[in-house]
Amino acid sequence: MTLTLAACFFLCLLHGESKAEPAYFDITASEMRKIMVAVPGFSGDGQATAVTQLLSKGLALHTFISVIDPSRYGGGNDADWKSLGADFVVIGKVGADPAGMAVEGQILDVASGRMLVSRRYKGGTDQIEDMTLRLCDSLIEDFTGEKGVARTRMAYVSDATGRKEVYVSDILGRHPRQVTSHRALCVSPRFTPDGNYLAYSTYHRGNQDLYITDLRQNSTTTSLSRRKGLNLAPAFTPDGQRMVVTLSQNGNPDLYLMSRQGEIIKQLTSGAGINVSASFAPDGQTMAFVSDRSGKPNVYVMNVNGGQAKRLTFKFSENSEPAWSPKGDEIAFTGLQGGVYQLFVMDRNGGNVRQLSSGGGSYESPTWAPDGRLIAVTRKSGSRSEICVVSKNGKDIRVLFTMRGNQSYPQWSGRLP
Repeated sequence: MTLTLAACFFLCLLHGESKAEPAYFDITASEMRKIMVAVPGFSGDGQATAVTQLLSKGLALHTFISVIDPSRYGGGNDADWKSLGADFVVIGKVGADPAGMAVEGQILDVASGRMLVSRRYKGGTDQIEDMTLRLCDSLIEDFTGEKGVARTRMAYVSDATGRKEVYVSDILGRHPRQVTSHRALCVSPRFTPDGNYLAYSTYHRGNQDLYITDLRQNSTTTSLSRRKGLNLAPAFTPDGQRMVVTLSQNGNPDLYLMSRQGEIIKQLTSGAGINVSASFAPDGQTMAFVSDRSGKPNVYVMNVNGGQAKRLTFKFSENSEPAWSPKGDEIAFTGLQGGVYQLFVMDRNGGNVRQLSSGGGSYESPTWAPDGRLIAVTRKSGSRSEICVVSKNGKDIRVLFTMRGNQSYPQWSGRLP
């Protein structure tokens, strides 16, 4: 088995060994300390400073890394890294290339003094940010064996205009784009798996209707379902061709399998309490959802092709908002504890329930990063609502965005192509 750089390093940190056994290490383990990484100023032209800052933000997004404050060493690349506690240093440069520009970064292993990995990306001058984030995700891959998630987006609801409208920004909160202008309550944005479309529910016609918009344009929004009653934002199948939506056209909120064009294929639940919040497993055959058929909201799973629903949650008086992990092995959900909702993760069969949040408000609307290591969630405290990101081991909770207004209903996209 071939080891990644970090596999050896993490095992040495954990066991205090000078040589690591040839095996990968799970960076989400609760006993793991963070890697200390320095990102001194890149050399090169006038964009080097911006590249350095963006790369630092991208690395810090991945909560197993702590980026050393450059003010501690003056930002140069000739510091005494060992005395600063650095485990690794990213040495980089920005320069001209026949394609326009190039961004290059290389990892220095402080313990051995060896330069270990070099990555180089080139493109037009208008692609400098994308090249920087590509470099970031590649460096994360060198550490862990899997690409990072700096080149992803977040959809969310914000009241920055005085109305709750849907927005999309990059995962670092930059370049926010207002998607809706309904001047009415909009909720629950949902990306299609390819990231090109965004569905959401809105009350702008007085009914909770379901719409979808092509994010590659700015003018047209298409109705998916305007049936009487609830038309709740969908869970898309992994292939993006079908979706499960909650409709209350017959009185009771039930789950329906629908085509991408909004045509009903079949009804999945029938009158067994309120049925909402569907989330697909990666296999596209199994879904989790919430039902109060037992008297209180709880998480259930069922096969979309038929069969009985199985209840998974029993620990708390109310359990809701399941979100299936990208790897299919776990389900995040919110559970009512002490009068507020906290964030939990359980195995796909309902076992091994772990609490990730504690205090600080009520946690709602969990959504997984595409690497399955991070979960974004709405944290509500008083009148304030903000989006936080939580590591899967629960060791690190931080506010993701700092922007005007309140943010809620986060939805993490897949990786950009």
